[in-house]
Amino acid sequence: MALPGITPYDPPSEAELPTPRGAWQPNRDRLALLVHDMQRYFCRIYPDAAPLTPVVANIARLIRAARDAGVPVFYTAQKGDQFRPDRGLQADLWGPGMSATPEHEEILPELAPADGDIVLVKHRYSAFQRSNLEHLMRVRGRDQLMICGIYAHIGCLATAAEAFQRDIEVFAVADAQADFSREKQDMAMGWIAATCGVPLSTRQAVAALNEVK
Repeated sequence: MALPGITPYDPPSEAELPTPRGAWQPNRDRLALLVHDMQRYFCRIYPDAAPLTPVVANIARLIRAARDAGVPVFYTAQKGDQFRPDRGLQADLWGPGMSATPEHEEILPELAPADGDIVLVKHRYSAFQRSNLEHLMRVRGRDQLMICGIYAHIGCLATAAEAFQRDIEVFAVADAQADFSREKQDMAMGWIAATCGVPLSTRQAVAALNEVK
């Protein structure tokens, strides 16, 4: 039930991204950025190499570009020492989860939230579950969500699927997400492209955040 160890792999390149079914284009006046689960507990399973090292650098680029553009930046972060019924069925698959310690709960310092950013308490795979993410987006006039973080085929994918079902356009930044393996990450990007969103590279995402419409 514990999280697996990760064998190093390179994140997808821009040329390797699947063709999306939808033709949506990111617009910085409609976008919000979600930094998904970049806490020490989840990141500790990665070696000091790809994919995590380049992914963290790419997320940092996205955060800077979003803040500079006035795009809302949201984070998800779980609390430690969750017990049933709060942890629910996740305990059956992943065990007790993180402890209520900085070594587990802290968001990586190089990606730390700043004043004006919003940290949502995470309860389930999707960032929308038991949170007010949709409301916070709507009151800011945002109907597009750019997703980066971990893990691509679990929480990032579940959030993308739920955003689509709430009529929020999804952009998954492929080289700013990491997963258990390249195979699982490619599956997630392919599923999103086919059903609910648009995979992008960090270069494309930053260009959209810098563009004045």
